[in-house]
Amino acid sequence: MKKITIPVGGMDCASCSANIERGLKKIEGVQKANVNYVTGRAVVEYDEAAAGLPKFRKLIEGLGYSVEMKEEHAPSAGMHEMEGGMRGMEGGMHEMGGMEGMHDHEKMAREGEIAELKQRLTLSIAFTIPVLLLALPEMLAGIASLSYPEFLAAHMAVLQFFLATPVLYVNRTIFVRGFRELASRMPGMDSLVALGVGTAYTYSVLVGFGFIAGEVYYETAVLLLSFIVLGKYLEAIAKGKTSEAIKRLIGLQPKTALVIRNGKEAEISIAAVVAGDIIIVKPGEKIPVDGVVLEGESSVDESMITGESIPVHKRKGMAVIGGTINKTGSFRFKAMKVGADTMLAQIIRLVEDAQGSKAPIQRLADIVAGYFVQVVIALALLAFGFWFFIAGQPFIFALTILVSTLIIACPCAMGLATPTAVMLGTGKGAENGILIKDAESLELLHQCRTVVFDKTGTITKGEAVVTDLTAFGLREGELLRLAASAEKKSEHPLAQAIVDEAKRRKVGLSEAKKFSAIPGHGVVANVGQVRVLVGNLALMKKEKIAIGGKAVEQMHALEEDGKSVVVVAAGKKAAGLIAIADTIKASSAEAVARLRARGYEVVMITGDNERTARAIAKQAGITRVLAHVLPEDKANEVKKLQAGGAGGKNGAQKVAFVGDGINDAPALAQADVGIAIGTGTDVAIESGGIVLVKSDLRDIVTAIELSAYTMKKIKQNLFWAFAYNIVSIPVAMGALYPFTGFLLSPVIAGAAMAFSSVSVVSNSLLMRGFKPKSVYLDQTP
Repeated sequence: MKKITIPVGGMDCASCSANIERGLKKIEGVQKANVNYVTGRAVVEYDEAAAGLPKFRKLIEGLGYSVEMKEEHAPSAGMHEMEGGMRGMEGGMHEMGGMEGMHDHEKMAREGEIAELKQRLTLSIAFTIPVLLLALPEMLAGIASLSYPEFLAAHMAVLQFFLATPVLYVNRTIFVRGFRELASRMPGMDSLVALGVGTAYTYSVLVGFGFIAGEVYYETAVLLLSFIVLGKYLEAIAKGKTSEAIKRLIGLQPKTALVIRNGKEAEISIAAVVAGDIIIVKPGEKIPVDGVVLEGESSVDESMITGESIPVHKRKGMAVIGGTINKTGSFRFKAMKVGADTMLAQIIRLVEDAQGSKAPIQRLADIVAGYFVQVVIALALLAFGFWFFIAGQPFIFALTILVSTLIIACPCAMGLATPTAVMLGTGKGAENGILIKDAESLELLHQCRTVVFDKTGTITKGEAVVTDLTAFGLREGELLRLAASAEKKSEHPLAQAIVDEAKRRKVGLSEAKKFSAIPGHGVVANVGQVRVLVGNLALMKKEKIAIGGKAVEQMHALEEDGKSVVVVAAGKKAAGLIAIADTIKASSAEAVARLRARGYEVVMITGDNERTARAIAKQAGITRVLAHVLPEDKANEVKKLQAGGAGGKNGAQKVAFVGDGINDAPALAQADVGIAIGTGTDVAIESGGIVLVKSDLRDIVTAIELSAYTMKKIKQNLFWAFAYNIVSIPVAMGALYPFTGFLLSPVIAGAAMAFSSVSVVSNSLLMRGFKPKSVYLDQTP
């Protein structure tokens, strides 16, 4: 399966995106298609053997829209694998270059769209004003006496025709696209405008040239088009503002880098930087790519990536992130990740994917938008038929109702309600060091009432150190040699702590053979001629290793202090105990306190024994602990919480799980919202819908606040969009006329339709001022 993102030009409303999406899904070989009206992108997953960009382009352009992408800019999730060092580097550069090229192309397309709309609006107004002036006597009849010279009055209809026709011509794309949509039986917003304006114009032409009796309607046709183009112009500007977060992220990438090549300094394009290059960074400059400091010290402002306002001191061996700003000193660093592999490129991809995704709440709007235009056309025809044939009203009366009903209906507002808020919500998240990978996680997070934390690397720093060694009948050094040799091949944090302690004490390690890791228990390996076991009491019991009562008492005492204790066995005898401590993060206790203050149930889950787990949980302020849970059972525990809620009594509840994304993938996937802790410069963690870049647990509360605020805006937008159509369409159909004598003018209908979508976007744009309500009580990282 291949995935492609296609920038689409000319989409005016939710019906447009719904029509394209429906058409793409009908193409053989297409598995999934998602078209986002606000981002102007279509994301298609398809079988390369059956479909491809040419077919997608043909369908999109056949519906009257444009594909704003050349073949070489087609970004794909299934880029071909490249072998060899240089070829691999070229591939990374090409992918990043392709991404930048696509953004440049899209930016030019957006600017071109706004410029074109401005030109159309200017020309429309220029010709609409004289049409209105010529129509004033008719418009003011019964209010004021106004007349023109006899010659002008005699040729009024012809003059209006020649002035009105250019307005239709400069806006001909609306008619071309609208009638194409009708021909393909997938009508959209342009179809409604084309029918409404086209009806008014055609009727006026027939009257003006004497084919039928009546009054011309040119001023209505041109005013409608002018209002609609004005609405599109304002909407295009407003939509552009919703993508400011992406623009800022892309703007962080410097254009050049100062590298050392062949012993000389050379300033080269950022696209030419390869992994392994030595790069010089001077005060005030942006760091070009991700890497590791080789020499020099400085403070680096990483706020644009992590949201952390305090500059971070960097020295030899520390990682630096591309796009961040060097503040004081100069330093040299080695490029480790370039092109599409940099943290900045990963963040841009994640934010783009999130902004293009759909929240579950959007489904109703999508369903309505899919059938909205057909229903409106049917209602307009029914209203015309009722007033003309049944109520016996004049033809012009019924025609006014027909045009007003077609024009006032607005699927645009429904289509804009959710994606504009999602774009701004995910953008604000990125600004605060919170990467929201999909709209569903953004929607569901504030609904979760239980937050489950993994212990190691989440509540704690994940930097375990050996604190106690107790040897039974052998030297401490020998105990450490046996344990570290056996643990050397393990990736568990406790194993790493034992190996690090052996290195610190300069204990020589032996080669371990027949190594076997037993999840949730420990490891078994042959060190020399001795079979060594390192693990918990369950492993010792399973292997029938006897542990004396005094040793068990020692274990319990250490565990009461929050330490994890492993037993080392050599052959069939216990050789000693090793205690390991992992301190909690400075932010853990405050994050838990803030969650509990908001009424959330907080749970800690760990594979540790009950005593150690409770000691750590007490430091973090957590009262509910799930201990002795094997990695593969964490997902089942999450499922139980989902089924039974907090304490198993409150019925089904939504659960958020917070983990490091390494051992917790099943639990992160099982949770309603998986929150992964960022690890260095790798933020593209597969598991979890949200990534905390700073690894600061206090950001969970910020994410919840952002989720709640985004959903508040979405609900406001949807309420306005649906309420507008529910109220305005019956009014346009003449529902108030029998009671009040009020008949909605098509011009007012056009103005209302144009500004309904602008109001939705404007409401979403208020999210740019979002600031977390809560302020960190303790600013230590």
